[in-house]
Amino acid sequence: MASGLFALLDDVAGIAKVAASSVDDIVAQAGKAGAKAAGVVIDDAAVTPRYAVGFAASRELPIIWRIALGSLRNKLLFLLPGALILAVVAPWAITPLLMAGGAYLCFEGAEKLLELVLPHGSQDSAKAGEAAAGDPTALERQKIAGAIKTDFILSAEIMAITLAGVSDQSFWMKAAVLAIVGIGITAAVYGVVALIVKADDVGVALAGNERPATSLLGLRRLEPGEASWPDRTLRQLTRPLGRGLVVGMPHFLGLLGAVGTAAMLWVGGGIIIHGLEGYGLSALGHSIHDLSVATGKALPAGLSGAGEWLAGAVLAAAFGLVVGGIAIVAMHWVVSPIFKLFRKDERKASLGG
Repeated sequence: MASGLFALLDDVAGIAKVAASSVDDIVAQAGKAGAKAAGVVIDDAAVTPRYAVGFAASRELPIIWRIALGSLRNKLLFLLPGALILAVVAPWAITPLLMAGGAYLCFEGAEKLLELVLPHGSQDSAKAGEAAAGDPTALERQKIAGAIKTDFILSAEIMAITLAGVSDQSFWMKAAVLAIVGIGITAAVYGVVALIVKADDVGVALAGNERPATSLLGLRRLEPGEASWPDRTLRQLTRPLGRGLVVGMPHFLGLLGAVGTAAMLWVGGGIIIHGLEGYGLSALGHSIHDLSVATGKALPAGLSGAGEWLAGAVLAAAFGLVVGGIAIVAMHWVVSPIFKLFRKDERKASLGG
């Protein structure tokens, strides 16, 4: 009896070790897959804060929370099952879809650069201002819906990149990795977005707080005009920090937007280049690799690795910009006119009926 019990415990311990090993493998795979989607994640974090701009401070976090829930729903209820079905039914379609998503990222990145050179968003801003004056609640719902739609596209690219990174794994490993990456990236992105959105409010509070030690540490309430030595000491730190946050956040958001745009072009261009290599069209990828290696060798030993990576990223981004430019021309001068013609025909048919 005792030997049977020990054998059972030994089996349980063995199963536990296998389970722990599987969990480690899943986490490791999720980490690798999530790292490959870093460029899309950066852009997601750069894009989302603008959806909370223009609302009362009390509404900022609820708006971000609702967008985060919508993002999680996109990933877990729609994209994860769709990715798993695709992996089983049509695994050959993963690379073309991934390349299509890469082309979209290139299009978005090129559009943002074009917007810097030729701004054309004044009409949209005016319409948004009119909607805000008319019905702020309706505007909030519209902003949240728009953010969730944008997130769906970015989330689809994240899940596609993740799926491509675990294409050789089992069905359940794919499901676990996709779920972990989806939840982890959503929490990370919208946690950072919440911090970014509220940073200026925190800065104002710190800059104007005469008694930071009393308020932050929960000490006794002092009479007006009084200030303890901990308040006077801590105030020398909190005031400059608060002013720095207020002044620096607009510049930080601009920098984050620039990094996000560069990341979109780099990731999108890289996805297309790797996709072409998968179809035997490897000349471009080999050329970029050779140029990157040559750049690394031309630099001092301590900088060679970073220089090689940066050169590869810049060249991939340059290719992404070319693809994005072609996509812009196609969208505005080919696709949009065709859609307009179809809409006119539908209106004529409806009026005729």
